[in-house]
Amino acid sequence: MTLQPGILTALATPYDKAGDIDEKLLRILVDRSVDGGVSGVVAGGSTGEFAAMTGDERRLLVTTVVDQAAGRVPVIAQTGAVATREAVALTQHAEKAGADVVMVVAPYYEALTLKETLHYLRTVADSVSIPVMLYNIPDATGVNLDPDTVGQLAREVENVKYIKDTSADMAQAGRLIHRHGDVIDTFLGWDSLLLASVAEGAAGVMAGTGNLMPADLVAVHQALTAGDLELARARWKKIFPLMDTLMTGGPFIQGVRAALQEIGLAVGAPREPLRDVEPAHRERIRAALAGLPHLTV
Repeated sequence: MTLQPGILTALATPYDKAGDIDEKLLRILVDRSVDGGVSGVVAGGSTGEFAAMTGDERRLLVTTVVDQAAGRVPVIAQTGAVATREAVALTQHAEKAGADVVMVVAPYYEALTLKETLHYLRTVADSVSIPVMLYNIPDATGVNLDPDTVGQLAREVENVKYIKDTSADMAQAGRLIHRHGDVIDTFLGWDSLLLASVAEGAAGVMAGTGNLMPADLVAVHQALTAGDLELARARWKKIFPLMDTLMTGGPFIQGVRAALQEIGLAVGAPREPLRDVEPAHRERIRAALAGLPHLTV
């Protein structure tokens, strides 16, 4: 399936009481996003805690999400790894499993030079025929993919079609969108920049908050693409208190999990070394959710 502009949910990975992937609940999360109208779902992104999983678990995650999506929306599989060989193996598995796009992040452990990063990305992209989404998250990887470098890579490597930019830099996003929009579609990886980035011309946002309020995020995106800025602002204002609480009030991944628990989805605690949110932050999340009473299961 072709990836369309819109909201892409970076799926949280639910765990059962033993700490293993809860496949049944994972399927429910996929359906929640699909029913909310998102343009795609992401298996094994940062919100999904891929770095805390074994290779076999990451494969299981992708296979389960592809099976549950069942062609209703594209599936993006995050397949980056510390070693190039492992990233290639995960990427090829995702293609065989039926993923529509692979998203590749640079290794987290050892900050590479830009030359090393580009060689890694080219090698992984060349190992498959399906579209590739670059994942730029400089705070984690230590390497920021400059917009002009991204544009050059997209022109040189045929299946590099998308980028998730998690630099939280709207000036950088603007350069990606306006200088290189002819060869690569930009999705922001910063939930709270949805309004600004889509107004700027981004294809959309990959959002961990899509687990919680997919239809609300989709409604903002639809109003923007329809040219109704007033409606988009009104819809955004309604969900901003929860968005702000999750994005700035405490750790994001754990915050999303806590919010899912509060609305009735028992996704379990995050995997160590991540720790659950502090009680005070959970109270802030609960208070923000009270303003959106429709967010229940």
